[in-house]
Amino acid sequence: MAIEKPTIVILDGYTLNPGDLSWESITAVAQTNIYEHTPEDEIVTRAQGAKVVMANKTILSAKTIAALPELECICVLATGYNNVDLAAANKRGIPVCNISGYSTPAVAQHVFALLLELTNRVALHHQTVVAGKWAKSRDFSYTEQTIIELASKTMGIYGLGKIGRATAKIARAFGMEVIATSKSVPDDETDFIDRVDLHTLFAQSDVISLHANLSAKNEGIVNKALLKQMKSSAYLINTGRGGLIVEADLKHALENNQLAGAGLDVLSVEPPVNSNSLIEVKNCIITPHIAWASHAARKRLMEIAADNLKAFFNGKPQNVVNPEVL
Repeated sequence: MAIEKPTIVILDGYTLNPGDLSWESITAVAQTNIYEHTPEDEIVTRAQGAKVVMANKTILSAKTIAALPELECICVLATGYNNVDLAAANKRGIPVCNISGYSTPAVAQHVFALLLELTNRVALHHQTVVAGKWAKSRDFSYTEQTIIELASKTMGIYGLGKIGRATAKIARAFGMEVIATSKSVPDDETDFIDRVDLHTLFAQSDVISLHANLSAKNEGIVNKALLKQMKSSAYLINTGRGGLIVEADLKHALENNQLAGAGLDVLSVEPPVNSNSLIEVKNCIITPHIAWASHAARKRLMEIAADNLKAFFNGKPQNVVNPEVL
């Protein structure tokens, strides 16, 4: 007689797997019900009876957790876990497991995708060629804007974690000087990075890349005062969290030429249902929170999620953000 597998439910699997990955590593562990998206009013119905709930951004509130008496573990399909009411999980003794480190190469790559689009305007020049401008040009070459060379420029990193360090290494490969705000002591991996305070970072950098986690202490830290300290030729890149920036202040700075441009993969509200003040602002490039989403990164995420699941069912939960419940 076959042993029945424990039941899990995946509430919002589409972002992780829009169809180009296999769920096999997870379905091999447990009887799995997979939903691409789950409306708020269907969460409890769909998760009823499940021992494990897996979710990316679906809100697991105290009310929802209380309505799921058989729930024993919450696996977040992301690094951030602010969609889970930790106090409610703690009260029930439910471990919450997250996934970190999977997207480091992808995010660091996207930093430079945004930066190079701002400095080289590849898409813009391609569009002019398609429109026939090159064919009609009397010269063999033309530029739509001044092309900026990164070599010898200064890259400033706010948040020197794994992604910040990976970004610093790429900057160094471009021939850039690197400075950062960091509490960590330089080691062999980061001894080429000069540590500076926040105001020096913004004043001296030609490019600032934001990589810090969002907290009550740094929400809106990139505000009018800091933006005024930036060089008018500098660029701001944000692949961290939208809430790090006061968006109205950034819009004002861009529209008044206080900095050369911004490349954003994150906004304060996602998706920007009621639009966003930065959309269509000149010299502001916005992508829809895709820095983490390379195929390789999502495959790593899937593998770690499966490992988290196995570890829990083996009685040794891993990557637990609330270890006090163990």
